[in-house]
Amino acid sequence: RSVYDDQPNAHQKFMEKLDACIRNHDREIEKMCNFHHQGFVDAITELLKVRADAEKLKVQVTDTNRRLQDAGKEVIAQTEEIIRCRVQQRNISTVVEKLQLCLPVLEMYSKLKEQMSVKRYYSALKTMEQLENLYLPRVSQYRFCQIMIENLPKLREEIKEISMSDLKDFLESIRKHSDRIGETAMKQAQQQKTFSTALQKQNNVNYGRNMHLGRNRILESKNEITLKRTFEDEDEHEEEVLTAQDLVDFSPVYRCLHIYSVLGDGEIFENYYRKQRRKQARLVLQPQSSMHETVEGYRRYFSQIVGFFVVEDHILHVTQGLVTRTYTDELWNMALSKIIAVLRTHSSYCSDPDLVLELKNLIVVFADTLQGYGFPVNRLFDLLFEIRDQYNETLLKKWSGLFRDIFEADNYSPIPVANEEEYRIVISKFPFQDSELDKQSFPKKLPMSQSVPQIYMQVKEFIYASLKFSESLHRSSTEIDDMLRKSTNLLLTRTLSSCLQNLIKKPHIGLTELVQIIINTTHLEQACKYLEDFISNITNISQLTVHTARLYGLSTFKDARHAAEGEIYTKLNQKIDEFIQIADYDWTMSESDGRASGYLMDLINFLRSTFQVFTHLPGKVAQTACMSACQHLSMSLMQMLLDSELKQISMGAIQQFNLDVIQCELFASSEPVPGFQGDTLQLAFIDLRQLLDLFMVWDWSTYLADYGQATSKYLRVNPSTALTLLEKMKDSSKKNNIFAQFRKNDRDKQKLIETVVKQLRSLVNGMSQHT
Repeated sequence: RSVYDDQPNAHQKFMEKLDACIRNHDREIEKMCNFHHQGFVDAITELLKVRADAEKLKVQVTDTNRRLQDAGKEVIAQTEEIIRCRVQQRNISTVVEKLQLCLPVLEMYSKLKEQMSVKRYYSALKTMEQLENLYLPRVSQYRFCQIMIENLPKLREEIKEISMSDLKDFLESIRKHSDRIGETAMKQAQQQKTFSTALQKQNNVNYGRNMHLGRNRILESKNEITLKRTFEDEDEHEEEVLTAQDLVDFSPVYRCLHIYSVLGDGEIFENYYRKQRRKQARLVLQPQSSMHETVEGYRRYFSQIVGFFVVEDHILHVTQGLVTRTYTDELWNMALSKIIAVLRTHSSYCSDPDLVLELKNLIVVFADTLQGYGFPVNRLFDLLFEIRDQYNETLLKKWSGLFRDIFEADNYSPIPVANEEEYRIVISKFPFQDSELDKQSFPKKLPMSQSVPQIYMQVKEFIYASLKFSESLHRSSTEIDDMLRKSTNLLLTRTLSSCLQNLIKKPHIGLTELVQIIINTTHLEQACKYLEDFISNITNISQLTVHTARLYGLSTFKDARHAAEGEIYTKLNQKIDEFIQIADYDWTMSESDGRASGYLMDLINFLRSTFQVFTHLPGKVAQTACMSACQHLSMSLMQMLLDSELKQISMGAIQQFNLDVIQCELFASSEPVPGFQGDTLQLAFIDLRQLLDLFMVWDWSTYLADYGQATSKYLRVNPSTALTLLEKMKDSSKKNNIFAQFRKNDRDKQKLIETVVKQLRSLVNGMSQHT
């Protein structure tokens, strides 16, 4: 450090000292070398001695090396072979190790290909998942693995497309075969219901015998035929074993659902499935235009709907989330509204009660089937009550034709019975009891005509037909009893009543037929209580029940009798008018013939024979008819005298007319119909009698003096009537100029007539002013 100090000449001094130091060291080295020089010379000398030995040794070593090299060539070759084998061994181990990693991948891929070929797509997807997650990551560095990785998405898409194609084929298949599925389900439901009903009847000890008999008849109806159909491509054994679900292979749905679920597109699949099924539901619910013409149209319609919902119910229970109860309920409510609208529309075209009944049976089976699958069907049974009203209307129309045919074929004569057997046949059809008739010997006649037992039997058949519809409606016996009575009331009060009214109004129905109709309605009215008992026996509901309705047959037959009685009165009056029309009076005759007119005697004879037929009628009816006929005859004779077209009447014509009226009075007094008191019937001619007496005895002073008094001898003679007739007599006298040749008393009589005419006119004018 002092070398670099700032002392003057420090560097030079350092260098001088360094040189001195070097010289000292050189002298020491030289001394050392001098000291060891002899040893060095000796060593060199020894080395020179060793050189020769070293040359020998080198030759020996070279030779030895040569010989070793020659001897080691084979060892080297073997060693290289060993090395090569060990490298090969190591490579083989590496290959085996890598192949052990690759083989499961290849096996899984081969398995995937095999699963694809046999259409086990869900398993194929599971295999793909294992490949991607477990096997392929181990060997992802290999090119073939990259190819596999690139192919897997394509295979997934292929699986999706194939499964969707299978699903579409499935949807198309069940759309075509839904009617077969539904028919099988409906048949199974009906068989189960029949079995349950049989068990119920077997266990119900108090099941009424009459109910059993009544319903046995119903079971013999077309209800059984409606429910018996088979599949032509299945044998009987298969029909008994197969269920509705067995007819459908649901595997495409399961596969597609699993596939889409595995692929994470489950929601897409659910939406697609529901959308397609809604479209199919609309197609299924669309009826054919001619569906109402045959029961097969309705059967196919119902079968398709049942098949559709059976499939949906099965999908609901065997899958999770593909369809939900909310979805099926919504779909069913939509379908139910459409079904009800279709049935209302198409059933309204049905005019055949048998077709309506078969439709009802199909609806019941349809409802029971779907109810068994958990769908609410109360609205269908409400619809059945609407259809029931239509069914009753078709029954009423059918029975209206039956009643008309019975009435047309009736001879309206009492039923003759020649022996006991014939009598039993009649009373087996109609509940007739008459102790007086039973005492008579054969042959004898029943009072009613042949139409009465036929009508009674047809009413019972109507009740049976109405009961057929009430069956299987899940209603109590009381409700069924009430429905039967209401239907029967409609038959009696509307259909039968209308037929009777139309029958009574027909022109070919004469008085004899009308009398028989009245007798028939009387017996039918009496039979109404037996019809009530008949209904009670069928439904097993006592008539003493508070809510049991009564039949309105009494009022129906009473109205028919009243109409027949009125028609009797009308026809009698028409017949009287026909006789009156053939009257041929010579109103200008000078003297009468001294005997009654021929037309009038014929009329009286007709009335006598007619009233003899009326002996079978109730007394008041015959009396009313007789009184009505006499009153109408009296009024017609009076109108004949006062006819405005009759301008003149001679005294001889008055005398002849008086003879005819006398015959009418004799007829009235002969009591053509028993039961009149005193001269009640003769009072029908009192107006004519007093008028004719006034003109016959010419007692005008008494008439004019007593007019208006209650004790007047001519109280029933109206001044206007007397004036009209008197003026006709006056005109007749003037025209014939008879009074110009008469004696003085005749001229006085003519003046009296004129005086009486004036007084009568004043009376008539006074009555008009008073009025």
